[in-house]
Amino acid sequence: MNRDKVIVRTSIIGIVANVLLASFKAVVGLASHSIAIVLDAVNNLSDAMSSIITIVGTKLAGKAPDRKHPLGYGRVEYLTAMVISVIVLYAGVTSLTESVKKIITPDVPDYKPVTLIIVAVAVVVKLLLGRYVKGVGERVNSGSLIASGTDARMDAVISASTLVAAAIYLTVGFSLEAYLGAVISLIIIKAGIDMLRETYSQILGERIEGDFSKEIKETITSFPDVGGAYDLTLHNYGPDRLIGSVHIEIPDTYTADRIDKLTRDIQEAVYTKHNVILTGIGIYSVNTTDDRAAALRTRITETVMAHPEVLQMHGFFLDVEKKTVSFDVIIDFAAQDRSAVHSRIHEEIQEMLPEYTVRITMDSDVSD
Repeated sequence: MNRDKVIVRTSIIGIVANVLLASFKAVVGLASHSIAIVLDAVNNLSDAMSSIITIVGTKLAGKAPDRKHPLGYGRVEYLTAMVISVIVLYAGVTSLTESVKKIITPDVPDYKPVTLIIVAVAVVVKLLLGRYVKGVGERVNSGSLIASGTDARMDAVISASTLVAAAIYLTVGFSLEAYLGAVISLIIIKAGIDMLRETYSQILGERIEGDFSKEIKETITSFPDVGGAYDLTLHNYGPDRLIGSVHIEIPDTYTADRIDKLTRDIQEAVYTKHNVILTGIGIYSVNTTDDRAAALRTRITETVMAHPEVLQMHGFFLDVEKKTVSFDVIIDFAAQDRSAVHSRIHEEIQEMLPEYTVRITMDSDVSD
């Protein structure tokens, strides 16, 4: 089924369930003078609003690319998830405020069997709804649905706490509703902050997952004569739209037409297997006709990799006629001064090869 249709359908189910729950809880909460149940009803309404925002965001994200946004509108989904996170955070702050007020000026709750039955049913419904929505979100890679599902589970905890408070009140005559409401409000606030932080990180751009980047590189290096795949960089333009580039090592004997065919075949294979669009494939030419190059590469590699801050060296090429040596190094982000490490390596290699021009490019550790 179409991903957008799955998200919309799941969101509609959430809207219907939350509106019904909110209606029942509002009536029961007002009748029983229970602040916890009333706040729970408000939470359900915020969940319904979150589902509406998810639908709107999904529709906007599905818009076709145009001249102003040639890569589409997929990132709108991240903004949607951020809005939902803010709603969760706001609900937690509001709940905490009301709970503190009730601690200062408490109401006497009036629990009836029907009240507790409705709350118990709400716990089960929200648990099932949360599990379903979050499961669908993980399956279709929708941050908005995952956030909504997580929020639904938090609501179930709130409702369950109301039952605990009711049991304590009916047993010992002491109401803990407001105190439990305050504790759970803090939990909701933390969940909202965590969701906001995660979405913010996605918008900034996160490192490619190790297994995924390794799988893509394995696909690339499975082609004959491709000696290695490096500098894989992916940009996320929506949960299901990845665009990027990579460098590959191939023999220096390859002609332009062979390179053209090889890069096209690699682009097709990566898109078919991993749903990733490689818009650019850079070339590292590998010396194959000069034995001195292999021996020199070994010496330089030993010197470069002796630096603990260096994670990788690649792209080595020796140009005997122009007297140049070129290669790239990946220096760990944890290095105190990456530029200083780069300078030290350059000085060491230049001393080793005074008659050559040494060109060292410092790469970033963008993928495994």
